[in-house]
Amino acid sequence: MIYSAFFRYPVAVVMLVAMTLGITMAFAQTDTTTTKQTGAKKKAKATGVATVRPLFAADEPLSFTLSAQMQRIVRDRTKPSPKAPVTRHPARLTYSATPSDSIVALPLDLVVRGNFRRDAANCVFPPLYVDFPKKAVKGTLFAKQNKLKLVTHCREDEYVLREYLVYRLYNQLTDLSFKARLAQVTYLDSAGKRKPETHLGILLEDEDDVASRNNVAVYKNRVKSAFVDSLNMATISVFEYMIGNTDWSVVYRHNIKMVLDSTMPRPLAVPYDFDHAGLVDARYAKPAEQLSIESVRERLYRGPAYPQAMLNRVFARFRALKPTFYAFYQNEKRLSPSYIRDTIYYLDAFYKTIDNPEKARAAFQSDLDRSIQVRGMNNN
Repeated sequence: MIYSAFFRYPVAVVMLVAMTLGITMAFAQTDTTTTKQTGAKKKAKATGVATVRPLFAADEPLSFTLSAQMQRIVRDRTKPSPKAPVTRHPARLTYSATPSDSIVALPLDLVVRGNFRRDAANCVFPPLYVDFPKKAVKGTLFAKQNKLKLVTHCREDEYVLREYLVYRLYNQLTDLSFKARLAQVTYLDSAGKRKPETHLGILLEDEDDVASRNNVAVYKNRVKSAFVDSLNMATISVFEYMIGNTDWSVVYRHNIKMVLDSTMPRPLAVPYDFDHAGLVDARYAKPAEQLSIESVRERLYRGPAYPQAMLNRVFARFRALKPTFYAFYQNEKRLSPSYIRDTIYYLDAFYKTIDNPEKARAAFQSDLDRSIQVRGMNNN
């Protein structure tokens, strides 16, 4: 199962039927992914829960070099229309498993991706897809990988490390989360027009692997957060509040992926992309004007309103993980001391809120303004 026994609770058969009927009506639109989802679930059930791919089975940073015409990549900032082909930049990735091992060279294509971080006004270097030919990676660390997201340094390396740690925090809450591998990436311009640069990056697990690992199927239909599994959605909503992130939406699939578990009546959500979180505190991150908050460091709950009993379950889980959360920052020597101090203070404020019933009600159960029209945020 995806969540630990800590989160299990009995559900009456009548409620199961009612929720199933409700979710059927809520999803009253053409489902073009049914065949794919059913096949994926049958395969998962037949083979059991998949293990983590080798690339994401270790926590230590991975070092590799990407060789390509970097000048062209850095200038590739125009997002193509939905039906237009993307620009593929031929490249080569080289790495060695250990300093004494021989160098492994893999051909691939680099594809510029993203929205906000693709814009040159926001980031000096764009985020990328690393697209491998399937046969080329057999027997390597990248075995069974195809198209991976590479989170690049944008402006500063420390922002990468900060965002990576947010992924690690959410990994502690549930296995239904994206694995992230911190990397030290050297960008080598094959045309010789740019000097080599080495920066931190994050390789993100493919969503199909997240689904396979958790014995669920990727779900493509549109759904509001109120129709997502309550425990799953409450956990995500409180987590996003804890890290100070308002840059997400279930209904618009903005920084959220959806999956189906055949043993559960409602779909489940998986969050990703946390660079606009207050916990990361990137200088370029700003909240939407319509939210009426001045800084991403100012917390605003964007999830559904849940009964106190549900919130208590979620709060208890966050309390249990408090020492683990703090240790990620207190033990991370690559972070600046001032950031570690500010982060502990920021997390302290969150725990003071959930430990104070009056403050918790005001933050999570007050009459929140749900009429704010922000694409990607409205209707959750």
